[in-house]
Amino acid sequence: MTQKAKGWQLAIAALAGVWLISHGAGAQLVPPRPTAAQAFTGGPEPQPGSPVAEPLKPSAPVRIRIPSIRVDAPVMRLGLGADGSLDVPPAGNRNIVGWYRDGTPPGSKGSAIVAGHVDDAQGRSVFYDLGALQKGSTVEVVRQDGRTAVFSLDAIEVYDNKDFPDKRVYGAASFASLRLITCGGGFSKETGYEGNVVAYAHLTAVR
Repeated sequence: MTQKAKGWQLAIAALAGVWLISHGAGAQLVPPRPTAAQAFTGGPEPQPGSPVAEPLKPSAPVRIRIPSIRVDAPVMRLGLGADGSLDVPPAGNRNIVGWYRDGTPPGSKGSAIVAGHVDDAQGRSVFYDLGALQKGSTVEVVRQDGRTAVFSLDAIEVYDNKDFPDKRVYGAASFASLRLITCGGGFSKETGYEGNVVAYAHLTAVR
């Protein structure tokens, strides 16, 4: 693994572990939690029989839509701060997701990582209902090149922070893969959410 790749993984770890922490709303709200039936039966690969589209040339994402959970949000590019952790979107904007600008763009070959808050002190945020997704759900990513990358959900899983499978979530893919991340699992008033919900999808069409 190159030094750049290591840095990218560390940046994404910061994204999942720091940027997505809730500060209070989780004590009152209970986001949907994916069931065991929505998990992979094997590794993070496309579901058998599902079409797999050819990867696109790199182009930055500008918007994400998930019709089944009513997500329609702009995508913000995120870089690294002086301390090496991922920058955060503007405070108070609950309908925005972040994409690490030095990572794989959605629709290109590899694992594209997109993350969003589950909630905040004022209530639900963009990925509050991520845990309600089911296999086969559609995710659309509008790209800067004018194309829309259409993904089909392969699985959605929930992990405790102490057992977060970095390689499974952030590992390389030989196809155009998309990983959506938010907070989830149990909630502690002292430390916030105790885990993460991760949805895995692959490119099936381009418009």
